[in-house]
Amino acid sequence: MQQSKLVSVLVTGGAGFIGSHLCRELLRRGHRVFCVDNLITGNRQNVIDLLANNQFTFFNHDITKPLPDDFEKSLSSLSYLYHLASPASPPAYLKFSVETLLVNSIGTYNMLELAREKNARFLLASTSEVYGNPKEHPQKESYYGHVNPIGLRACYDEGKRFAEALSMEYLRKYSLDMRIARIFNTYGPNMRPDDGRVISNMIVAALANNSLTVYGTGEQTRSFCFVSDLVEGLIRLMETTRTKGEVVNLGNPQEYKINRLARIILDVVGSNSFITHTRERLPDDPDRRKPDIAKAQKLLSWEPTVSLREGIKRTAEYFKQL
Repeated sequence: MQQSKLVSVLVTGGAGFIGSHLCRELLRRGHRVFCVDNLITGNRQNVIDLLANNQFTFFNHDITKPLPDDFEKSLSSLSYLYHLASPASPPAYLKFSVETLLVNSIGTYNMLELAREKNARFLLASTSEVYGNPKEHPQKESYYGHVNPIGLRACYDEGKRFAEALSMEYLRKYSLDMRIARIFNTYGPNMRPDDGRVISNMIVAALANNSLTVYGTGEQTRSFCFVSDLVEGLIRLMETTRTKGEVVNLGNPQEYKINRLARIILDVVGSNSFITHTRERLPDDPDRRKPDIAKAQKLLSWEPTVSLREGIKRTAEYFKQL
C-alpha cells in the first residue's frame, strides 16, 4: 500500500520498540517522518541510524505538555498521526504508572487535537489488555473485556480503554478520521533486555545459560506476533480509507502455552538452561490470550507471515549483538 506522493507522518513513541520499526518502514516507503519520544522507556539508539536521513526528525518531548514552537512549525503539513506513546510492558507501566495514565489521557487528548487541527488521519495504538483476563476466547473486537479497574495493571488497561473512548468521541463529535489498533503480544529486535516481556526475558536468560522463569504452571497461553508483521498491519490500517472509525485486532492467532514457548526458545537458541516455575502469577495475569483477526483479514487483507521459530531466531541474533 505504498503511496506515490510524499506524505508527512508523526509517530509518538517513535523511539520505542514498535515505534522505531514503524519509523524505519515509513521512511523506506518514502514518507517524511517526525518522531517524538520522551525516552522514559524508548531508546534513542533505536533511531540513531535514522538521524542521518533528511526525511527524519526526532524530538525529545513529553506529549502531555504543549508542543515546542519549533516542533509545531515543522508540522505545518501532517497527513498521518500514529499515536504509540505509552509504557507498554508490565515492569515499565508499573514503574511509571502515573505517567502511563497521563500519556493515555492528556497525551491522547493533545494528539487528537493536533490531528483535528492539521486535518490528519489518526491511529491509536491500543492493546489486547483492554480485554483484561478475557471470558471470551478468542477475543473479537466486539468483546467488552473483563478488567480490574483498580488493580496494579489498571494504569495501562484502563488508560488504553480511556484513550479508545476519547478517540471514538473525536470521531462522533468532530468526524475525525481515526481508527484503533488493538495490538496483541509483539516481539522482535529493539526490545529492551530488561523489558519484562516473556520472550525477551526468556531469550536473554537462554543466551546467558540462566534458568528460564515460568510464572505459575506455565499452562497459560499467549499469541506472539513478530514486529515486522505488526508494522505492516498498522500501516495498512492507517492507509486504508474504509477503516475510519474501526477497531481492529492486530496479532498472531497461533496460541502457545508458556511452557511450550520456553522449550522452543531453548531449542532455537541452543541453550542448556533449565526451566524453573514460580508458584505465583503476576496480578490479573490473563489465562488465555488469542486474537480473532477475521476483521483484519477482511478489511486489510492482512495476516502474520513470520513463524514463531523464525522470529525468535531473529530476536536472539539482535540480543547477541547487544
